[in-house]
Amino acid sequence: MHPLNNQPLQLILFDCDGTLTNSHDAIAQAMQQAFADHGLPEPEYQDVLGIIGLSLMAAVEALADESLDEALKVKLCESYSRNYRKMESSLTLYPHVVETLEELSRRGYVMGVVTGKSSRGLLRVMDAFDLYQFFPVWRTADICTSKPHPAMVNECMAEMGAITANTSVIGDSRFDIQMAKAAGVRPFGVSFGVEPAHILKEEGALSVFDRFEDILRVYPGLQ
Repeated sequence: MHPLNNQPLQLILFDCDGTLTNSHDAIAQAMQQAFADHGLPEPEYQDVLGIIGLSLMAAVEALADESLDEALKVKLCESYSRNYRKMESSLTLYPHVVETLEELSRRGYVMGVVTGKSSRGLLRVMDAFDLYQFFPVWRTADICTSKPHPAMVNECMAEMGAITANTSVIGDSRFDIQMAKAAGVRPFGVSFGVEPAHILKEEGALSVFDRFEDILRVYPGLQ
């Protein structure tokens, strides 16, 4: 996890849900059920997909009626978390995630995660799929300002000693692209998550990858 041949550190920051893990269906179902649990109209599936990447409270606030009081919003967050936990065992990584991360590491890149998940949620993912070895740095929405604010990227760069010119973000939502641009780093997208490729490109993604392993095209070996 160190730069090769004393080259400047090259940092790649990945989103989690919809980029590393195929989890958007579980997120949408858990959120719809949370509203149903409290006798509220369920948000539309596509509307839930549109808020993936935000912190949980920001997501609930975006989906809920403005008249809901804060206490009920907190309960919706708690219900969502319970519902999602029940579905976590069915989650999978996208094809070739591990092999691609191994190759990026071999090529000399340092990697991290920037996600709207909670710390506990991200750690469960890393436990389940043995991803700790790839990600020495990470930020989550319960310890850092939520996307699209650049704080997650800025803090990861500061911790690892990376500069903007040598840092990039890869994600599946407009919030990922917006965050990367706000931080002044290179934004890349994936088309297999929640947002179609044309939206990510309109937001400013330099490239959008249709398969996870296609990421390797823009990260050659460091000499």
